[in-house]
Amino acid sequence: LQLAESGGGWVQPGGSLRLSCVASGHTLDYSAITWVRQAPGKEREAVSCISSSDDSAYYAHSVKGRFTISRDGAKNTVYLQMDSLKPEDTAVYYCAAGPDSGSYCLLYPGDDWGQGTQVTVSS
Repeated sequence: LQLAESGGGWVQPGGSLRLSCVASGHTLDYSAITWVRQAPGKEREAVSCISSSDDSAYYAHSVKGRFTISRDGAKNTVYLQMDSLKPEDTAVYYCAAGPDSGSYCLLYPGDDWGQGTQVTVSS
């Protein structure tokens, strides 16, 4: 399974971006997908995940109400719609595919990862 993120870029505070995580080599239908971000000098943070069983979505407190995760099975793609962006959302965003952990958005050593896409929020 190969994952490729896209959609990052520069945006002013309050703006929006939509990130895409496209899979090849295998269907995403049976994987939970987690969006993870890594900012310089900060710990890695799982910001959202979508379950493999029923597409239930979960969000970190820091992004709840502003970010929306969704899955398009026909396109083998998971999206992260990011609205009302803040400077503290600046990070490299990765998607990871792995076993379902419900609302915990856990990451496992065997997960598949994409290469990441940079999101910069500044004025």
